[in-house]
Amino acid sequence: MIFPCEKAVWYNLPQIRADMASGLVKTGMTQSMAAKKLGVTPAAVSQYMNKKRGTNSTKSEPYLEEIRLAVKKICDGASENDIRMIVCKCCQLISQAEEDGKGLCHDNT
Repeated sequence: MIFPCEKAVWYNLPQIRADMASGLVKTGMTQSMAAKKLGVTPAAVSQYMNKKRGTNSTKSEPYLEEIRLAVKKICDGASENDIRMIVCKCCQLISQAEEDGKGLCHDNT
């Protein structure tokens, strides 16, 4: 049995980080700068960019829009709490797309 939090950590979080890292690099940020902003190593960002991590999830349009918002907020210097809230929302959107509308935490707000 896989618990919802396990799925979030093993599958959703790497996908979210990969998509945010990709978005940050596309803005002209270096992989090292993106890694620092996301709190991961430059090697992790390299793996995200080369599709070796974070390639498991369905990407709905609401999810992609939330990623675009996250990238913009990170570039504008958003607080850790702002980013945390966006990551939680992205996780919910991924799980809703995969679970026929039910989020991992069963909180569809």
